[in-house]
Amino acid sequence: MQDRIAVVSGGGTGIGKAIVRELAREGHRVVILGRRAEVLEAARAEIDAAVGAARVVPLSADLTDAEQVAHAAAVIAELGPVDVLVNNAGAVITAPTDDSLAALARSWRRDLDTNLLTAVLLTTALLERLRRPGGRLIVISSAAAQRGGAGSHSAGSYAAAKAALHGWAFGLARQLGPDGITVNVLAPGYVADTEIFGEQWSEEFHAQKIADTLVGRAGTPEDVAAAVAYIASPAAGYLTGQVIGLNGGAVLGR
Repeated sequence: MQDRIAVVSGGGTGIGKAIVRELAREGHRVVILGRRAEVLEAARAEIDAAVGAARVVPLSADLTDAEQVAHAAAVIAELGPVDVLVNNAGAVITAPTDDSLAALARSWRRDLDTNLLTAVLLTTALLERLRRPGGRLIVISSAAAQRGGAGSHSAGSYAAAKAALHGWAFGLARQLGPDGITVNVLAPGYVADTEIFGEQWSEEFHAQKIADTLVGRAGTPEDVAAAVAYIASPAAGYLTGQVIGLNGGAVLGR
């Protein structure tokens, strides 16, 4: 039987690595994409050892670069139809270095490129490779898209970029539904042990994020991976065109 193929962008660390581990554990052959080849290789070795099989294929690419995305898509195409595509790449971009409009424009463009364009380019490059019927397209957004940024320039551009993913995904759900492909957005809230929420944030910041939840704890990369595994499964064939909040109740459904 041919392997089920999954592709996960930003799969070398944090949430992405947990998603890759879970999909590999369920028997997928998983292509992990990211800029840092050494990080991807370390993730491959760790996950393959954990699942006891060679399931992970690291593929280094800058997903904001159209030529590199096209090359990566050609490599992936050789593996067969893509059953699951998880657009997870993204980051909070450093705030503008000064108060000029030029610096603000550079910061916003970089944030849009990193959090929105990466998903648009990779998905477009692989669109014809998605399995019909049965493909699963999953977009990792953020609770920031639902509640807004924290008031800083960098938080605002991050929230705006993630929110833009929602409308784009809704259009794809309408486009791909007749082909039997589902498209959903997963919007995690505060998830500890990731590069986004790292050492640059204060203890007070962490405490406030936990206080915002109804369950009294931070999320984990494994929480997100479990949700992705369900959305990616055959059991989720009637779930499409949705933004699914995974935030411990910090943002109530609407």
